[in-house]
Amino acid sequence: MSPIATTTTTTTAPATAGKPAPAADPASLRFVTVFPSGVDGGNPCPVVTDAAGLTEDQMKGLAAKYGHEAAFILPASSPEHLARIRYFVPAHEMEMCGHATLGSAWLLRQAGVWTSDSATVETLAGVFEIRHDASSGRIDVGQPRGRVEAVAAASIPRIARLLSLAPEDILTINNHSVLNASTSRFKTLIPIRSVERLQAIDTATFDPEEVKATCDEINSTGLYPFAVAGSGEVHARQFPRSSGYVEDAATGIAASATLYGALEYGIISGAQGSDALTVYQGFALGRPSAIQVTLRKAGAPEEGCWISGKVEEIVLEPVV
Repeated sequence: MSPIATTTTTTTAPATAGKPAPAADPASLRFVTVFPSGVDGGNPCPVVTDAAGLTEDQMKGLAAKYGHEAAFILPASSPEHLARIRYFVPAHEMEMCGHATLGSAWLLRQAGVWTSDSATVETLAGVFEIRHDASSGRIDVGQPRGRVEAVAAASIPRIARLLSLAPEDILTINNHSVLNASTSRFKTLIPIRSVERLQAIDTATFDPEEVKATCDEINSTGLYPFAVAGSGEVHARQFPRSSGYVEDAATGIAASATLYGALEYGIISGAQGSDALTVYQGFALGRPSAIQVTLRKAGAPEEGCWISGKVEEIVLEPVV
């Protein structure tokens, strides 16, 4: 795989007294925002399009420098795949990330490195399909069949306390309350009584260690409260278990998990015309986002789903 040529100028944080200047950015570093749905929308993502030679410490350091999950594109281990992608948040490496995969695929398409209708990329979580629709320019990231399981009722009060929710704020829909769902990593779906109550959750009161402990108790990588906004539409927020930041602006694999949760809740049926979900996220952060998730085949949720949304190139400043 050839590296992507770039003329993007990046700015590093200046050195402060008594501290060394931060490491120079890789020449192939690009910045995108994924799933934007308005001004300043989407989830920003640094992407190093030619990450060969970077160490794990350098990858994690770059994610910390910009305060967002970062993607690193490497040559695939097998010629049948387009590339290998590694993902780092400021705290650690991730197995797979939906928005970073979509952003990476978009950059590979823009550069002419990926020219076929579909391809596959390697990740720590396995091999994932990406596809391009020539008529619309849309790129989709494939996900396997979702898994859904109930969260023990005894754990729900702890979740409610963490989110400062009253018992009546958490709904039971179609005989289901809080669910764990996953297409790549388990997220905890928490149905909230209204969009207004969802957006009023105040992260200023969060204890990061309590978030982590709560997620560990319920075998989850993040809390994903959501509220139904209309037919085939929900608003959601993501509070990750331990990523180095409190809230995520747009989370592709949480949205795909929510698609399968929505089938259990009866929010969608899975039949033709009721086989897709639009997940709005990031509004509480001032980063409005919209994630489209659709079953690969209506009426056949066992075949998996697609994640899609807009991608735009941006300028991103360091946070450290």
